[in-house]
Amino acid sequence: MNGHVLHMSGVGVRRGQTVLLDAVDWTVAEGELWVVVGPNGAGKTTLLRIAATQLHPTRGTVEVLGERLGRGDVFELRPMIGFASSAVAAQLEDDMRVRDVVVSAAYGYLGTGKEEYSAPDYARARALLGRWGVLRFEDRAFGTLSEGERKRVLIARALMSNPELLLLDEPAAGLDLGAREDLVRRLGTLAKDESAPALVLVTHHVEEIPPGFTHGLLLRGGKVVAAGPLEQVMTADHLSTTFGIGLKVEFDGERWSARAS
Repeated sequence: MNGHVLHMSGVGVRRGQTVLLDAVDWTVAEGELWVVVGPNGAGKTTLLRIAATQLHPTRGTVEVLGERLGRGDVFELRPMIGFASSAVAAQLEDDMRVRDVVVSAAYGYLGTGKEEYSAPDYARARALLGRWGVLRFEDRAFGTLSEGERKRVLIARALMSNPELLLLDEPAAGLDLGAREDLVRRLGTLAKDESAPALVLVTHHVEEIPPGFTHGLLLRGGKVVAAGPLEQVMTADHLSTTFGIGLKVEFDGERWSARAS
């Protein structure tokens, strides 16, 4: 993989007259933990869907885990990519057991049909549910969980196949303060795990960047404002340009914050 798990060169996405992404160059190396930040409509989710091999760009080239998008079989590639998003949640049946939501990701499925799962599969699913604090819900229907509980189940699901690349699309969206802080803490623990996969997290809010993340990509209007190590990217100038408002940015050694200047 030449040291990188994801590489985009000149990537653009157009829908009719609307440009969703414009000439994006971006590389995620092994072991890097990226946060993608930008306002609504910046192209963040589109970018993540391309990385998840669920969307092909209109132009440019994409390599995921050493495979050129458009040349190989994405169905063989997808089990190596963990992806948690509201779109994934929408495809799950509300009455599906939480344990099955997780274990069905072992081979890239969105539900349990005629597939047979082994005792080790279920043991891994239960271990992941425990790691994310939702094991007590394993027999509950997915649709009965709170928003925060569902988000943690989806992350456990995304980790089920032991992926080489983990993609999280706004995992803290819709959470109250307590649930958000609990999730950020757990993601910070994952960031410290040397066996963790390369990780990309999308958010609107710099306060949701977990401790231990290494790199940042700022998007506005489908274009890259800045990309690189967090300390170089998360500046007042870059973030003010990204959100179109003057911002004061602070870092306390672990967490970032921003407010109008």
